[in-house]
Amino acid sequence: MLKKFAVKNYRGFTKRIELDLSKPSNYAFNQYAISKGIIKNGIIYGPNGIGKSNLGLAIFDIEYHLAQLKSKKNDYYSNFVYAGNANLFVEFEYLFDFDGQEVSYNYSKASGGKLKKEELKLNNDTVFTRDNDAVRINEKYFPNTSSIEEQFQENANNVSVISYLLAVYPLGKEHFLIKLHNFVDGMLWFASLETREFIGVETKANGSIEEYIINNGLVDDFAMFLKRVSGQEFEFIQPQEGETMLWYKVGDSRLPFCFTVSTGTRSLELFYFWLRHMKDTTFVFIDEFDAFYHFRLAYNICKELFSLPCQVFLSSHNTYLMTNDLLRPDCNFILNDGEIKSLNECTDKELRFGHNIEKLFRGKAFGV
Repeated sequence: MLKKFAVKNYRGFTKRIELDLSKPSNYAFNQYAISKGIIKNGIIYGPNGIGKSNLGLAIFDIEYHLAQLKSKKNDYYSNFVYAGNANLFVEFEYLFDFDGQEVSYNYSKASGGKLKKEELKLNNDTVFTRDNDAVRINEKYFPNTSSIEEQFQENANNVSVISYLLAVYPLGKEHFLIKLHNFVDGMLWFASLETREFIGVETKANGSIEEYIINNGLVDDFAMFLKRVSGQEFEFIQPQEGETMLWYKVGDSRLPFCFTVSTGTRSLELFYFWLRHMKDTTFVFIDEFDAFYHFRLAYNICKELFSLPCQVFLSSHNTYLMTNDLLRPDCNFILNDGEIKSLNECTDKELRFGHNIEKLFRGKAFGV
């Protein structure tokens, strides 16, 4: 699981900003949001333009050099470095917990994404360091690596030391590098705004989302999903062989789903597609997940997401979700002025299950 993340000099973040998931409070309710002492589920709030989207993207930077074959945002490295000083390096810090093993991975990148420095530690013991092309590997973990260190002196393809070690050494499935690789391999970021983009988990879908639903025999399941989360009932017409679009009946009429439903319902179709793939994920971040949703629908979607075994974090403006019926104060985060804090860190008052934390937030009870 991701235990802690920090970034500096990234896009609009001129100073270091840290998301610490390692310090849940001792609330007795909604314990599904905590796993093994780490915050598993959370929602990030903040004003427009404060950096919620950038924080999510920053967490997924690790995909760009450790998951080379995965789907990426084509414009990711545009405005990559803080605009106030384009000569700075962007510094990333990750702390993972894999079954009690702490893996710390810190690195920095220049404009355009070129790796400049890397450092990996296992339980605070250095595994390797890299400064430009000078690499030092701890032989306790990877013996006979002098030739690798020499090869990196001529490294011109921006490969990570981690990627190199994974390619060269046969490692058991319980090895910490394999666990790191599998975690990164299972990360998923997506948004459903004007441009529907995603980073991470590969899909086996060829074609549209509706083709995926049809080809996998999920038409009835999709109809049940829509009724469960939104109350909408669609009488879908069972597709004939070769059909790639969903059609539904209204009286005697036959209507194409994608051209006649609302933006919010089409967004639900996208969400359903990714929900079917989340069994393979480790960490999910959905940016502005409820941009087209009614507030109660957003609540129901959160219930679906937070029941998953993976870590799930969302960004939102919808303070209706800021309720102890859904999460806990330590799982609701406020991003403001380059800092991110959970609600319980923003007040000296004891917050209990019966408190209306949305009302307290609107009444400016939290020092954010």
